[in-house]
Amino acid sequence: MKLLSSPTSPYVRKVRIVLIEKKLDHQLENANVWDADTRIQEHNPLGKVPCLVTDDGSALFDSRVIVEYLDTLSPVGSLIPKSGRERAAAKCWEALADGTLDASITIVKELQRPVAQQSPEWIERQYGKMDAALNMMEKGLGEQSFCMGVSYTLADIAVGCVLGYMDLRFAHIDWRSTHPNLERLYKKLVVRQSFIDTAPPAA
Repeated sequence: MKLLSSPTSPYVRKVRIVLIEKKLDHQLENANVWDADTRIQEHNPLGKVPCLVTDDGSALFDSRVIVEYLDTLSPVGSLIPKSGRERAAAKCWEALADGTLDASITIVKELQRPVAQQSPEWIERQYGKMDAALNMMEKGLGEQSFCMGVSYTLADIAVGCVLGYMDLRFAHIDWRSTHPNLERLYKKLVVRQSFIDTAPPAA
Protein backbone atom coordinates (compact mmCIF):
# COMPACT_ATOMS: atom_id res chain seq x y z
CA MET A 1 0.00 0.00 0.00
CA LYS A 2 1.04 3.56 -0.65
CA LEU A 3 -0.26 6.58 1.22
CA LEU A 4 -0.23 9.89 -0.64
CA SER A 5 0.34 12.36 2.12
CA SER A 6 1.42 15.74 3.46
CA PRO A 7 3.61 16.05 6.56
CA THR A 8 1.42 18.70 8.22
CA SER A 9 -2.05 17.39 7.35
CA PRO A 10 -3.87 16.22 10.50
CA TYR A 11 -6.11 13.99 8.36
CA VAL A 12 -3.02 12.28 6.96
CA ARG A 13 -1.65 11.97 10.47
CA LYS A 14 -4.77 10.14 11.60
CA VAL A 15 -4.33 7.58 8.82
CA ARG A 16 -0.62 7.21 9.50
CA ILE A 17 -1.24 6.58 13.20
CA VAL A 18 -3.76 3.88 12.34
CA LEU A 19 -1.30 2.26 9.93
CA ILE A 20 1.34 2.18 12.67
CA GLU A 21 -1.00 0.98 15.40
CA LYS A 22 -2.24 -1.80 13.10
CA LYS A 23 1.35 -2.69 12.12
CA LEU A 24 0.52 -2.51 8.40
CA ASP A 25 3.29 -2.30 5.82
CA HIS A 26 3.04 0.83 3.71
CA GLN A 27 4.96 3.45 1.78
CA LEU A 28 4.62 7.20 2.22
CA GLU A 29 4.67 9.51 -0.77
CA ASN A 30 4.40 13.24 -0.22
CA ALA A 31 1.97 14.88 -2.62
CA ASN A 32 1.82 18.67 -2.63
CA VAL A 33 -1.69 19.18 -3.95
CA TRP A 34 -0.98 22.87 -4.60
CA ASP A 35 1.86 22.21 -7.05
CA ALA A 36 1.00 22.99 -10.65
CA ASP A 37 2.33 19.58 -11.72
CA THR A 38 0.66 17.55 -8.96
CA ARG A 39 -0.64 14.17 -10.07
CA ILE A 40 -2.91 13.61 -7.10
CA GLN A 41 -6.03 13.70 -9.29
CA GLU A 42 -4.89 10.53 -11.03
CA HIS A 43 -5.95 8.82 -7.81
CA ASN A 44 -8.34 11.26 -6.14
CA PRO A 45 -10.35 13.49 -8.46
CA LEU A 46 -10.97 15.85 -5.55
CA GLY A 47 -7.26 16.58 -5.39
CA LYS A 48 -6.92 15.92 -1.66
CA VAL A 49 -4.76 13.90 0.69
CA PRO A 50 -4.78 11.45 2.33
CA CYS A 51 -5.27 9.02 -0.50
CA LEU A 52 -4.48 5.33 -0.10
CA VAL A 53 -3.38 3.44 -3.20
CA THR A 54 -3.84 -0.27 -2.63
CA ASP A 55 -1.66 -3.06 -4.00
CA ASP A 56 -4.02 -3.60 -6.93
CA GLY A 57 -3.77 0.08 -7.91
CA SER A 58 -7.21 1.14 -6.72
CA ALA A 59 -7.55 4.19 -4.51
CA LEU A 60 -9.43 5.09 -1.35
CA PHE A 61 -9.84 8.67 -0.21
CA ASP A 62 -11.23 10.60 2.74
CA SER A 63 -9.52 9.76 6.01
CA ARG A 64 -12.68 8.31 7.56
CA VAL A 65 -13.08 5.86 4.70
CA ILE A 66 -9.41 4.90 4.76
CA VAL A 67 -9.15 4.22 8.51
CA GLU A 68 -12.30 2.13 8.46
CA TYR A 69 -10.79 -0.01 5.70
CA LEU A 70 -7.44 -0.30 7.45
CA ASP A 71 -9.03 -1.51 10.67
CA THR A 72 -10.37 -4.54 8.78
CA LEU A 73 -6.96 -5.61 7.46
CA SER A 74 -5.45 -6.90 10.68
CA PRO A 75 -6.78 -8.23 13.99
CA VAL A 76 -3.95 -6.37 15.73
CA GLY A 77 -5.20 -3.53 17.90
CA SER A 78 -8.80 -3.22 16.74
CA LEU A 79 -9.62 0.49 16.82
CA ILE A 80 -13.29 0.67 15.79
CA PRO A 81 -16.06 -1.22 17.63
CA LYS A 82 -17.63 -3.74 15.30
CA SER A 83 -21.29 -2.77 15.59
CA GLY A 84 -24.04 -1.13 17.56
CA ARG A 85 -24.06 1.93 19.73
CA GLU A 86 -20.35 1.77 20.61
CA ARG A 87 -19.40 1.87 16.94
CA ALA A 88 -21.67 4.84 16.34
CA ALA A 89 -20.20 6.61 19.37
CA ALA A 90 -16.62 6.09 18.17
CA LYS A 91 -17.52 7.37 14.70
CA CYS A 92 -19.28 10.36 16.23
CA TRP A 93 -16.10 11.24 18.13
CA GLU A 94 -14.23 11.02 14.83
CA ALA A 95 -16.79 13.20 13.07
CA LEU A 96 -16.56 15.79 15.85
CA ALA A 97 -12.78 15.81 15.64
CA ASP A 98 -12.75 16.06 11.86
CA GLY A 99 -15.31 18.86 11.96
CA THR A 100 -13.06 20.75 14.36
CA LEU A 101 -10.20 20.32 11.91
CA ASP A 102 -12.40 21.52 9.05
CA ALA A 103 -13.08 24.73 10.95
CA SER A 104 -9.47 25.25 11.97
CA ILE A 105 -8.11 24.67 8.46
CA THR A 106 -10.71 27.09 7.11
CA ILE A 107 -9.21 29.74 9.40
CA VAL A 108 -5.67 28.93 8.29
CA LYS A 109 -6.63 29.21 4.62
CA GLU A 110 -8.68 32.37 5.13
CA LEU A 111 -5.74 34.07 6.83
CA GLN A 112 -3.56 33.24 3.84
CA ARG A 113 -5.74 35.45 1.64
CA PRO A 114 -4.91 39.15 1.20
CA VAL A 115 -6.11 41.05 4.26
CA ALA A 116 -8.62 43.05 2.24
CA GLN A 117 -10.27 39.82 1.10
CA GLN A 118 -10.50 38.18 4.52
CA SER A 119 -13.81 37.94 6.34
CA PRO A 120 -13.44 38.55 10.10
CA GLU A 121 -17.03 37.36 10.60
CA TRP A 122 -16.30 34.07 8.83
CA ILE A 123 -13.11 33.56 10.81
CA GLU A 124 -14.94 34.27 14.08
CA ARG A 125 -17.62 31.75 13.13
CA GLN A 126 -14.99 29.04 12.67
CA TYR A 127 -13.38 29.90 16.00
CA GLY A 128 -16.82 29.49 17.56
CA LYS A 129 -17.12 26.01 16.09
CA MET A 130 -13.70 25.05 17.40
CA ASP A 131 -14.48 26.32 20.88
CA ALA A 132 -17.84 24.52 21.04
CA ALA A 133 -16.30 21.27 19.79
CA LEU A 134 -13.42 21.35 22.28
CA ASN A 135 -15.91 21.98 25.08
CA MET A 136 -17.98 18.99 23.98
CA MET A 137 -14.88 16.78 23.80
CA GLU A 138 -13.83 17.93 27.27
CA LYS A 139 -17.25 17.12 28.70
CA GLY A 140 -17.58 13.82 26.81
CA LEU A 141 -14.18 12.61 27.99
CA GLY A 142 -14.80 13.55 31.60
CA GLU A 143 -12.77 11.45 34.03
CA GLN A 144 -12.53 8.49 31.66
CA SER A 145 -9.14 7.12 30.68
CA PHE A 146 -10.00 7.33 26.98
CA CYS A 147 -12.78 8.81 24.87
CA MET A 148 -14.66 5.50 24.79
CA GLY A 149 -13.95 4.59 28.40
CA VAL A 150 -11.12 2.18 29.19
CA SER A 151 -10.08 1.23 25.65
CA TYR A 152 -7.85 3.16 23.24
CA THR A 153 -9.73 3.58 19.98
CA LEU A 154 -9.95 5.61 16.79
CA ALA A 155 -11.79 8.25 18.83
CA ASP A 156 -8.60 8.99 20.78
CA ILE A 157 -6.51 9.09 17.63
CA ALA A 158 -8.89 11.57 16.01
CA VAL A 159 -8.98 13.81 19.09
CA GLY A 160 -5.21 13.59 19.47
CA CYS A 161 -4.76 14.79 15.90
CA VAL A 162 -6.96 17.80 16.64
CA LEU A 163 -4.95 18.74 19.72
CA GLY A 164 -1.69 18.29 17.84
CA TYR A 165 -2.94 20.58 15.09
CA MET A 166 -3.95 23.15 17.69
CA ASP A 167 -0.37 23.20 18.93
CA LEU A 168 0.96 23.42 15.37
CA ARG A 169 -1.25 26.20 13.97
CA PHE A 170 -2.98 27.82 16.96
CA ALA A 171 -0.26 28.14 19.57
CA HIS A 172 -1.90 31.39 20.73
CA ILE A 173 -4.84 29.40 22.09
CA ASP A 174 -4.19 28.00 25.57
CA TRP A 175 -6.57 25.05 25.24
CA ARG A 176 -4.85 23.15 28.07
CA SER A 177 -5.82 25.56 30.84
CA THR A 178 -9.51 25.41 29.94
CA HIS A 179 -9.66 21.72 29.00
CA PRO A 180 -7.81 19.72 31.69
CA ASN A 181 -9.41 16.42 30.71
CA LEU A 182 -8.17 16.79 27.14
CA GLU A 183 -4.73 17.76 28.39
CA ARG A 184 -4.61 14.61 30.51
CA LEU A 185 -5.56 12.46 27.52
CA TYR A 186 -3.09 14.22 25.24
CA LYS A 187 -0.20 13.60 27.64
CA LYS A 188 -0.87 9.88 27.28
CA LEU A 189 -1.22 10.01 23.52
CA VAL A 190 1.93 11.96 22.66
CA VAL A 191 4.19 9.35 24.24
CA ARG A 192 2.80 6.56 22.06
CA GLN A 193 5.24 5.63 19.32
CA SER A 194 2.61 6.19 16.64
CA PHE A 195 2.19 9.81 17.72
CA ILE A 196 5.93 10.33 18.07
CA ASP A 197 6.60 8.96 14.59
CA THR A 198 3.94 11.15 12.95
CA ALA A 199 4.62 14.42 14.74
CA PRO A 200 4.43 17.24 12.15
CA PRO A 201 7.43 19.45 11.49
CA ALA A 202 7.47 22.74 13.36
CA ALA A 203 5.34 25.42 11.71
